[in-house]
Amino acid sequence: MDHFELKNGALYAEDVPLAAIAAAVGTPVYVYSRATLTRHARVFREALSALPRVHLAFAVKSNPNLAVLKLLAKEGYGADVVSAGEMHRALAAGMPGADIVFSGVGKTGREMAEALDAGLGQFNLESEEEGVELAAIAAVRGVVATATLRVNPDVDAKTHAKISTGKSENKFGVPYDRAAEIYARLSVMPGLMMRGLAVHIGSQITDLEPSRLAFAKMGDLMRTLREQGLSVTHMDLGGGLGVPYRVGETLPGPAEYGAMVAEVTRDWDATIMFEPGRVITGNGGVLVTEVIRVKPGAVNPFVVVDAAMNDLVRPAMYDAWHDFAAVQPTGERITANIVGPICESSDTFAMARDVDAVVAGDLGVFRTAGAYGATMANTYNSRALVPEVMVDGDKWAIVAERIEPATILAAERVPEWL
Repeated sequence: MDHFELKNGALYAEDVPLAAIAAAVGTPVYVYSRATLTRHARVFREALSALPRVHLAFAVKSNPNLAVLKLLAKEGYGADVVSAGEMHRALAAGMPGADIVFSGVGKTGREMAEALDAGLGQFNLESEEEGVELAAIAAVRGVVATATLRVNPDVDAKTHAKISTGKSENKFGVPYDRAAEIYARLSVMPGLMMRGLAVHIGSQITDLEPSRLAFAKMGDLMRTLREQGLSVTHMDLGGGLGVPYRVGETLPGPAEYGAMVAEVTRDWDATIMFEPGRVITGNGGVLVTEVIRVKPGAVNPFVVVDAAMNDLVRPAMYDAWHDFAAVQPTGERITANIVGPICESSDTFAMARDVDAVVAGDLGVFRTAGAYGATMANTYNSRALVPEVMVDGDKWAIVAERIEPATILAAERVPEWL
């Protein structure tokens, strides 16, 4: 469920007409619904209510907007970060350092030092080498770094190859069959306190069975470690639960996911940690765009919009689907190609798609754009960096300004010898 609905023939975000936002801010523009984000955060938490001890850390990479993070901090969420930059955003939003988990395969020594100084609650180690380096940095500072070991369970999440992270050929985690020995060695290192295991097999997961298999394997590994006298008090199960991108699409939701986790972990006696991202923010945002013109094509017309692959890269990068709808639909439909103005054939949002009929000057939206949308935007073709807006009932505010090409140009320098 989201709060982007037709009212009196026009698309609204909660109680605000999208056309009013477009008129004031310009297009393209991302629009988020506070009510939707809040609801999704609470639904996910409630789905895990059968578990005795839970820690929720929002995956900042999915949407790092400060207002979004502030909202989730008020809902009691910590943060899962993969860079020092994301860590500082989470801290700025009011998320306590103790509730922040530092994930990612390429943490630098400087980032780990910054995280230790900020009092981060947990490092998810991706290799033995990383653990050795973290222990040394912590020892120099006279502190102890709390950590888990991320394990690669060699489980196919059955998602897009570019967002699959749990197969043996993926770069993440340590091999499952070497995890016990690595954990044992790291557990005796000064400056390091190993408290558990972490796993994450991919993003946009639409089938719960791979997760069930991965979690069961992690439970077996946990029992092996405990039998060896090693402490395992926390189990980080990552995130990745998918969301519907197409009208009428039905996927396992938080309730089904929570029931599966409760079944698999019933005898674990551990704090279970989660890193939801897309499932919280995906359907909480749309990208509003204006039709520049409709151009005849060899088979179907091209609807050229002012949003482009630099604003929403998922279709170009992952062949991802985003429903397209008119802000003021007439009831007429056409079969068309929806494309942007960037000078690449990959700047394509949909081909031969049945969509609302639109003409030049009409507004449209790409739905389910609240996750991996604005955060992956760039300035390719020297275009502006897309702005972001949040709606709360009948109020709205710009939560990220449009950064114009002139501002970006002003940050560049030509050396005097040119």
